[in-house]
Parts: sequence; structure tokens; C-alpha cells
Amino acid sequence: MQIVSWEPKYSEDFKDMNLYWLKEFFWVEPHDENVLGNPEKYIIEPGGKIFFVKESEEIIGCVALMKIKDDIFELTKMAVKPEYRGKKIGQQLMNYTLEFARKKDWDQLIIYSNRKLENAIHLYRKYGFVEIPIEENNPYSRGDIKMKLNLS
Repeated sequence: MQIVSWEPKYSEDFKDMNLYWLKEFFWVEPHDENVLGNPEKYIIEPGGKIFFVKESEEIIGCVALMKIKDDIFELTKMAVKPEYRGKKIGQQLMNYTLEFARKKDWDQLIIYSNRKLENAIHLYRKYGFVEIPIEENNPYSRGDIKMKLNLS
């Protein structure tokens, strides 16, 4: 397994993996449709990053870092194909992403999530994310928890 950066050829993998888990646990919101339909416009061009886990030639997981402010990024759109879940791929993505963010000297990562995703919340807490108040008009109607990790 290796972790690779965004290339346009991975756009369908990014979209499909995220749509799958959104439909599995929730619903697809307009914000999701925008970001997943045009990740270059909403993530890459404003200064964000997308990483993929690749096994052989198959993309099996992904995560995005969406720029909020100069040194604050949202960790978002983390997904792993169902048949690869339970193999610590999320932890590999998290380790890589946090190391990348620290090398960039970013101040903070934030995450919007839902308490229903107990495994994800557990993973975030394991890596030092702490719950903070969630704003009333956050980007996701399904979001009921906001977490942050101070990197500096």
C-alpha cells in the first residue's frame, strides 16, 4: 500500500467512495455534491490537498484537507472502500495527513462529524482531536460534533 496525492484521474474514486459512505450512513447534501463533483475547484485550487491509499493499482481510501484560513484546514471526506475497512487504513491516512500538516506548519485541523460515526470519533480522539462548540450554520446539516487538533 502507498499513499499518493491528488491527480484528476482519481476524481471518480474520490467521488464514489464518499458517496457510498454518505448514502450508507446519512444522505448527500448540496455541499457534498459541490465538493465531490468538483474537488479541484473546492479543495485543490484554494490550497487544499487530497490523498489516496493505493494498493496495486486500486484506490482503496482517501482523505481531503480543505483550506479554511491560511493555517487552518478541515480534515474531510475520509473514506475507505467497505471491503478494506477494519485494516487500519483510516489510521494510515490520519498518520500521513497529520505529518503532512505539521511539516507545513499549519496551526490547526478541524473536523465536522456526527456522533453516530462512533469508530470515526474514536479515531479522531485517539489522535488528539478535542470537541469544540459547533457553529449553528456549519457546512453540514448532519454535523452534530466539531473537533479540533492544535498542531503547533
